[in-house]
Amino acid sequence: MKKSIPLHIRSKIWIEDNEGEVVFGLGRLKILDAIERLGSIHGAAKELKMSYRAIWGRIKATEDRLNRQLLVRSIGGATGGGSELTPFALSLLEGFRRLQGSIIAQSNQEFEKVMSSILNRTES
Repeated sequence: MKKSIPLHIRSKIWIEDNEGEVVFGLGRLKILDAIERLGSIHGAAKELKMSYRAIWGRIKATEDRLNRQLLVRSIGGATGGGSELTPFALSLLEGFRRLQGSIIAQSNQEFEKVMSSILNRTES
């Protein structure tokens, strides 16, 4: 008799445009979250171990695809500029987190309903 191994379902979601280009997903959520906490693209790049250019490219692509601004950038001071999320970006983060949480909960329920009897079946 085999011992039961705990299994879990995992899924990824993202938002695409009509051309199949990523508009928003977990990567962009992490980027915007880091910018919100750290107040700058530079700080987010350092924390996420990404280049400033890579982060800026993803932000710009999302802004272009949504035709909405995600960041308010400020320039000045001895330490350079900073960035702050727009109200739209904050709403986008909140909405995506809610969507992701809902999908995870529904996926877990379906996994349990559909797969638990199959995976927990003992062979005769």
